[in-house]
Amino acid sequence: MTFEHDAFDPEALVPGYREPVLPESEPDAATIAASETRTRHWSSKQQGKRVRYGSAEHKLMMCRMFEETFNPYRPSVLRWPTLDEAALHRITSLPIWDIAVQTEGKARLRMAAYARTVADPDMRNVLAQNAWEENRHKEVLSKMVQHYGIALVPEPPYEYPQDPEWAYLVTGYSECIDSFFAFGLFKVAHDSGLFPPELIDTFEPVMQEECRHILLFANWVAWHRRNLSLLQRIAFEWKVFRVWCFLGLERMELAKSLDADGNEHAQDNNFTVTGAQSVTTQDLSVAELMATCLSENDRRFSGYDPRLLRPATMPFLVKLALPVLRFFERRKRK
Repeated sequence: MTFEHDAFDPEALVPGYREPVLPESEPDAATIAASETRTRHWSSKQQGKRVRYGSAEHKLMMCRMFEETFNPYRPSVLRWPTLDEAALHRITSLPIWDIAVQTEGKARLRMAAYARTVADPDMRNVLAQNAWEENRHKEVLSKMVQHYGIALVPEPPYEYPQDPEWAYLVTGYSECIDSFFAFGLFKVAHDSGLFPPELIDTFEPVMQEECRHILLFANWVAWHRRNLSLLQRIAFEWKVFRVWCFLGLERMELAKSLDADGNEHAQDNNFTVTGAQSVTTQDLSVAELMATCLSENDRRFSGYDPRLLRPATMPFLVKLALPVLRFFERRKRK
């Protein structure tokens, strides 16, 4: 089954799902601010009670978190600022836009495809909502590149995945990796002053929605694996291992595509790690960037109930690597 780039209907793909009804009138600043606060801070009403991961209570907690932190206003409310020539050049020269748009296009379909297979109605609904939000991210990016005249290669048709669980795992773990580094790079871009504050402000809710997405994914993984039989669990862990191998190989390669004139374009799948020099003029060391990623990762998750699991792999690996990176950087300065 093939879908054109502008064809996406989660209600048709996922039985029982209904898209959120968005406000028709433009909200005032106070309404947007209140919605922003709800998006970033959430705690279960059952305070202090220990949660058994994989239980029905755990499932309801993660589903309610996702539903109650939904922001109907942002990033739907878009105000694209006028950029001076230097800022426009920085934006248009970033080698990420084709991959960014196509990644969101694939993510929305993969999440909806997996949601379609889920029997539990609560979990099916939040996964479908996750797919809807990924589609909103794609629309934001598409409107931005159109507004600023950023040339993209033609979007390919999106293929319905043959193995929806594999596709969902690839998307979920990929977002955990990319979001961890993107949080740090976004902070670096914010502090650099190279980009207009209005543009940073427009993308801020997108970053926080990605935080919610990977928070949901981390808890879904724990809930899902605890509800598998022994043989199913072995097969699932083997699939997770293969997903990590696939993602590791993918990030060592360049994504290549052809534009409308047949010219080849190469883009770095690992831009979130290597792209600090594109968003700041400061001489930022790898250790400093990694430390920023860690602190921003902690900050973005800090408002959510601490009993919900956080993505742990990238923070763990970076914490292990930081002392080594700092040691070699000190030796290099001597």
